[in-house]
Amino acid sequence: MDLIIGGAYQGKLDCARRTFGVRDEDIFTCTETDSIAFGSRCINRLEEFTLHCVRQNEENRNEALDAAELFRRNRESWRDSVLICADIFCGVVPLGADMRAWREMTGRLCAYLASEADTVTRVFCGLEQRLK
Repeated sequence: MDLIIGGAYQGKLDCARRTFGVRDEDIFTCTETDSIAFGSRCINRLEEFTLHCVRQNEENRNEALDAAELFRRNRESWRDSVLICADIFCGVVPLGADMRAWREMTGRLCAYLASEADTVTRVFCGLEQRLK
């Protein structure tokens, strides 16, 4: 698995296309839903998936969704994928509790994914920096 992180509009998807040969038809883009195509060649916008998990947890205290745990359970499905996540876990700490929870869950998911990844690439201003 290859993990690509970076700020908004920094060229993460272009990096996936250029470096890993990802095509448009290979890309599953996360939205605010608990449905995620773990077997896709490329899973984009993981931060949207974690935001959905946080919002679900606010509504359903009894059935908490943990993004990292969902990825652990489906590990074999995404082992050969390129995963892309916006870097929302650095910088100014948000005031709202829900946004802090989102930032924390996204950070924990990326930490887990980085530990499992073959490569981790950070993209800044279109420039790729190999972290792992």
